[in-house]
Amino acid sequence: MSQNWTFVCATGELLPGEMKSVFDEVTAVPILVFNYDGDFYALEDRCSHEEFELSSGVFDAGEATIECVLHGARFDIRDGRALCAPAYSPVRKFPVKLEHGGIWTRDDRD
Repeated sequence: MSQNWTFVCATGELLPGEMKSVFDEVTAVPILVFNYDGDFYALEDRCSHEEFELSSGVFDAGEATIECVLHGARFDIRDGRALCAPAYSPVRKFPVKLEHGGIWTRDDRD
């Protein structure tokens, strides 16, 4: 498990309704960070259906969902759960912390 946090951006650079992708500095896993009404969430930037990057999709800030552009699978950004076919497995959720005026995340898998 990575103990190193990856800097995403300054808190003021990711406004409500926006998302930003980064790579975990240790594991090189792509992570997508969302600002949902001032709360920050992070998911692996990879659809669980076909491993396509979710960052190419549409973040619906009203519904707190991300839709994969490849086949239309939707996921809840707050917990990563799949909301419709063709995805049945959740997307991996990662921790987010706010520190020193920045947003940080990390791949916390063992």
